[in-house]
Amino acid sequence: MILTKLAYKSLLNRRASVLLTLFTIAISVMLLLSIERIRVDAKTSFSNTISGTDLIVGARTGDIQLLLSSVFRIGYANNGVSWQSYQYIAAQRGVKWSIPISLGDSHKGQTVLGTSRDYFTHYRFGKKQTLSFQQGHAFEHLNQVVLGSDVASRLGYTLGDNVVISHGMGNTSFHHHKDNPFTVIGILNATGTPVDKTLHIPLAAIDLIHGGSHSANDEHDEHDEHDEHDEHDEHDEHDEHDEHDEHDEHDEHDEHDEHDEHDEHDEHNNLIGEPSQITAFLMGFDSPLYTLQIRRNINQYKKEPLLAIMPTVTLKELWQMLAIVEKVLLLFSGVVILVSLLGMLTTLLANLNQRRRELAILRSVGARPWQLFTLISMESLFTTLLGCLVGCGLYCGVMLISSSYLQSHAGISVNIAMLSYYELTLIGVIMAAGFIIGLIPATRAYFYSLSDGMSIKT
Repeated sequence: MILTKLAYKSLLNRRASVLLTLFTIAISVMLLLSIERIRVDAKTSFSNTISGTDLIVGARTGDIQLLLSSVFRIGYANNGVSWQSYQYIAAQRGVKWSIPISLGDSHKGQTVLGTSRDYFTHYRFGKKQTLSFQQGHAFEHLNQVVLGSDVASRLGYTLGDNVVISHGMGNTSFHHHKDNPFTVIGILNATGTPVDKTLHIPLAAIDLIHGGSHSANDEHDEHDEHDEHDEHDEHDEHDEHDEHDEHDEHDEHDEHDEHDEHDEHDEHNNLIGEPSQITAFLMGFDSPLYTLQIRRNINQYKKEPLLAIMPTVTLKELWQMLAIVEKVLLLFSGVVILVSLLGMLTTLLANLNQRRRELAILRSVGARPWQLFTLISMESLFTTLLGCLVGCGLYCGVMLISSSYLQSHAGISVNIAMLSYYELTLIGVIMAAGFIIGLIPATRAYFYSLSDGMSIKT
């Protein structure tokens, strides 16, 4: 107890240098824990770039290539999926939802994605978070576009602005579809995923601007003519059915009800259309039991070569290829803590030379060399302990402040919780390293007490 009180008084007496050492250790601990938490959560968030999607289906190619092209918008799909195959697979038992996607266009280097309104309902990222709108809403007509947050901020777009889509990916565009401009109808909140750098338009609009032989206005005119033709045919059918009995009139009434139900889905169908092919499509199932069965059936599909991948599994494989990043972060963490401990050692050794007179006085009043050794060791241990506690506090504060920024700008969903067992182990290692480092000046203090000619003979 006497040595503990003496160590405490000694630290207070040298509070300026002690606070500097303590602050250095605290910053190092904060950096170490922050880097470690970001490393772990970055790996988890990378695996959750797309979540809640059971399968991604595209033309047969490599698993990672399909993932990169459909989720990260990197690279190109070698082929597409026919619309007939998509409809057949999407109609299988157990399929809860499916989202067709079509790529191949861009706007000022940003990816354009053709899809359906279901994309904004079923697409998940992070910890199964849904897409939300910063402004506006999902597209309702063929000439409307929904922007990712990064696209809107970088290019300065707001609701009501016109956007011209270009054919071709990246910054190189082969043709600008100036005759079919799109109006910004919605802007998504930041997600930290490739969604932020994407422009979303109706799937049917992709077909129209590519030669769908007529523009959106032509499509509207053709639709009007088609309605007039249907009305004329319906009128003729009605005249013919007047000659039939009451049973035929009942059938006509049922047919009319079916036509009304069909009209309710016209708007939804017009946004999807019937393209000849799509780039890929996402699938979700009623039960995980369907995933492996339908995946096997798709990979053995005979009408065309298709590939179905499980995004969570493929993302983990991709992260393993990028393991060098994880190793660099671990190395950086080790260097940070090593530098802090060496800084503490330097401070202790520098102070030790100035404390030789203090040590001599302690020896003159009866302190033994091993007691001086223990005193210096306790001081270094106390300094390390306080540095770790302050560092943990700073770490929690930094994580709370930066969590939203990391989510929106880096796509890293930080798990703000109690320190994990691994993180506590790291702190224990730092404490042990600090104690070992403190043994060096303690050993020198022991020999100083002997060399100063104050050894007590017993």
